[in-house]
Amino acid sequence: MTTLQDRVAMHNRNKFKLGLFGANCSNGRAMTRAPERWLADWDSCEQLAELADAVGIDFMLPIGRWRGYQGATDHQGSTMETITWACGLLARTKRMTCFATVHAPLFNPVLAAKEMVTADLIGRGRFALNIVIGWNESEFDMFGIRQQNAHEARYEFGQEWIDAILRMWGPEEEFDFLGKHLQLRGLRLKPKPHGGSRPLMMNAGSSPSGRAFALRNCDAFFTATRFPDLADAAKEVADVKAAGRALGKDTGVYTVGQVVCRPTRKEAQDYWRYWTEETADWGAAEYMLALKGRKREDDPEGYDRMRRALVHGQSGYDMIGTPDDVADDLERLSAAGFDGVGFSFLNYLLELPYFAQEVLPRLQRKGLRENAGLLQPA
Repeated sequence: MTTLQDRVAMHNRNKFKLGLFGANCSNGRAMTRAPERWLADWDSCEQLAELADAVGIDFMLPIGRWRGYQGATDHQGSTMETITWACGLLARTKRMTCFATVHAPLFNPVLAAKEMVTADLIGRGRFALNIVIGWNESEFDMFGIRQQNAHEARYEFGQEWIDAILRMWGPEEEFDFLGKHLQLRGLRLKPKPHGGSRPLMMNAGSSPSGRAFALRNCDAFFTATRFPDLADAAKEVADVKAAGRALGKDTGVYTVGQVVCRPTRKEAQDYWRYWTEETADWGAAEYMLALKGRKREDDPEGYDRMRRALVHGQSGYDMIGTPDDVADDLERLSAAGFDGVGFSFLNYLLELPYFAQEVLPRLQRKGLRENAGLLQPA
């Protein structure tokens, strides 16, 4: 029997959860021309999942991406579809939770419900869902689908989508779902999710309607906001958790970050500067800003700030330094109230072994992790 609490805890008692974010996409989250950048080929993804599982990483969270951001590298132009990617990783791992990031408007809910149950059974309850509503019009054009014009209407659709899926995952044998946006008749779905519960669900809505959607439906809220300091972060976490309690829920709050960990602080800072400045793919950052309607002439200072933030991992908490520095940064995130972090490396497979060897034991000594050092990379 797999309970929802087992799933929310990611089947372990680690106080602060650690996940790898964006490894299904070429370049990961690094807008860089550095030749050692992540390519996201299947062999590398498979090796990374097996290594992450062995050293005790709690989850892998992919990005839902359908076309790249041009530039010199076509940033995130080569990507794995996330439900099938999760299926492959779940079949190769034993402990770790694997998310799929699913654009609700692009996936028929009947098909998505069946695909996700299949993934959940492969992973014996280790599958999780990151629901996204989407914003990139050029990706929707690929599917011949028009975005809802009103922002609130997008979340109305998302609500019907997840309501229909939850009912299909539930005990009903057959039912009709007749909503404003979805009219589905004679719905049947077997088998059901593993262990009699449903997958862990996460969302990262940042608008008021997006946050309300996340709090109403999901077990975890993922915020990718770049905080000027952790006092601001702690306030946002407290607000989200209080809003969750008002709904009778214990909502987990996760954030995002980038890690460069080296034996000395200078080595880490030099490497960070190398891939975010010397070899940055500025063209990709400028293309993404254009998609969001940002122009330098409107606000030169703000534009350059956003451009630089995109190259620095597309927002998040930068953890750059020695193993002690990185462990201290992760401890600060935990102290701010976060339940975990999804982080990225320039090259996940090359950099995870040192992180596992040096940072994880430090986190165990700080009381944030269990059994660090017992599962070391081969």
